Amino acid sequence: MLVWLPLGATLLVIRFVINLLDISLLLIPESYRPEIPGLGVLLSVLLVLGTGAIAANYIGSKLVVWTEAMLSRIPLVRTVYGGIKKLAETIFSEKSVSFRQPILIEYPRKGLWSVAFVTGDPIGEVQDKTAEHVLTCFVPTTPNPTSGFIVLVPDRDIIRLDMSVEAAMRLVISLGVVTPEDVARRGVRVVPGADPASEI
Repeated sequence: MLVWLPLGATLLVIRFVINLLDISLLLIPESYRPEIPGLGVLLSVLLVLGTGAIAANYIGSKLVVWTEAMLSRIPLVRTVYGGIKKLAETIFSEKSVSFRQPILIEYPRKGLWSVAFVTGDPIGEVQDKTAEHVLTCFVPTTPNPTSGFIVLVPDRDIIRLDMSVEAAMRLVISLGVVTPEDVARRGVRVVPGADPASEI
């Protein structure tokens, strides 16, 4: 089971990704569609790279702005497109700090610690009506980290972890069974209320 379970799960994920990328073959008329395994993956990669190359130049960027302006005039489409675009910009932007910092917070009550991720600094009314500076934190659920809770935590109550985002995600998804290799190897134990860097 230790051999076949991760191997089978990996094969299922790869198959799912390939089938998902094969959807790009629908752009080719059925009569001209070749039956070549993996062609959909290649076509999807070329589409992504081609779109990036076009959007990076002056004419392409103007075309993107014009398309977004047109989509923003459609009532239902502008809500869905705008929300997904904002989420993508937040996650994939190089200047974004979202999901760049795994942390520990006392959640759901004092004395209980949860792994979370800093997703940003709240601005406007949310920050104005809090007594001190707070950070927006996402607490993922286990074993499905795509769902979770948004909590606003005072900056002073956050313990920043030295582990990477990937290591923290593995910890959450594995129900705490898979611990970060670098921390486990050095035998580091985070003491509540202490600075993790000082423990190391």
